[in-house]
Amino acid sequence: MKVMNTQQPRSPESPTPPEVASSHVSEQVRRAGVYSLIAALLRDYPGDEVLAYAAELDADASANKTDLAVAFSMLSLAARHSEPASLRDEYHALFIGLGRGELVPYGSWYQTGFLMEKPLGQLRADLATLGFERSDEVHEPEDHIAALCEVMALLISDEVPIETQRLFFESHIGNWAGAFFDDLEQADNAVFYKSVARLGSAFFAVESDYLALFD
Repeated sequence: MKVMNTQQPRSPESPTPPEVASSHVSEQVRRAGVYSLIAALLRDYPGDEVLAYAAELDADASANKTDLAVAFSMLSLAARHSEPASLRDEYHALFIGLGRGELVPYGSWYQTGFLMEKPLGQLRADLATLGFERSDEVHEPEDHIAALCEVMALLISDEVPIETQRLFFESHIGNWAGAFFDDLEQADNAVFYKSVARLGSAFFAVESDYLALFD
């Protein structure tokens, strides 16, 4: 069984070993890397290591003016001007709060208005079919946005068929994550996390178009 538990983000631009180098492999490494990064940023507030990693991701937005390139530049800039202590407070206000944070980053909430509803049951069934189980150290429901990004990163890294990836994305992420990132970008307590929201929105738009090619 594959265990769901946030891992250290892998670089979207990390080099591919020569023996497996190809445009397809590099593309999959980048996809898994971005999912892993988003998972790390949304599972908990980023510490020094994650901030240093994000600060190095600055894309040349002046030469490449895609929404995704601009989003990487914004995240890099925000990371270079942020400290873990302030991000801890921001993360707490956004996602934890006193009783509840400003946002509820769960698929069931965005799809039904309640936690632990039917979408979570459907997700658990699909995760079991794919061979996933939740780590004993993780107590949040499996439909947390970070957990879902982690699953996508693992599916890509394990070379699960792209059709399976598409079905999982469309069934459990693509149908609500856009609204979540819109809310995060507009949240009163979001400062650094506005750049995370921009990255999530831009990447998921690209990912949706990419996966639709395999419909």
